[in-house]
Amino acid sequence: MASKFAQFLTDNKIDPRRVAAASRKLERLRPEDRAKKLARRNAKKSEAKPAEGAEKPAKPRSGRPATPRLLSAATTGKPVSGPAKTRLLRAVNAVLEQKKKSATDLKTLF
Repeated sequence: MASKFAQFLTDNKIDPRRVAAASRKLERLRPEDRAKKLARRNAKKSEAKPAEGAEKPAKPRSGRPATPRLLSAATTGKPVSGPAKTRLLRAVNAVLEQKKKSATDLKTLF
């Protein structure tokens, strides 16, 4: 019995290797992400309170792509953590966008 994730990939003719490649491209840390992490770390060291009304800095990318092990666990129906499901969703949506199809949501994948 295939999982919902595996069934979705076969229905939309998506190769799991393509999902892994898209995830690697999306989640890779870029210089602006490293700068955000550094700024957050420096602010934590100085323990300076942010000014009222100041907006929170945006979260950087995770730097953790979907691995072949994660893809095999998702396709066989083993339990997958929440952040890993989100990474898979972002990668699948990127592939669907390349195929000029509409994006999906987490409920249809898992």
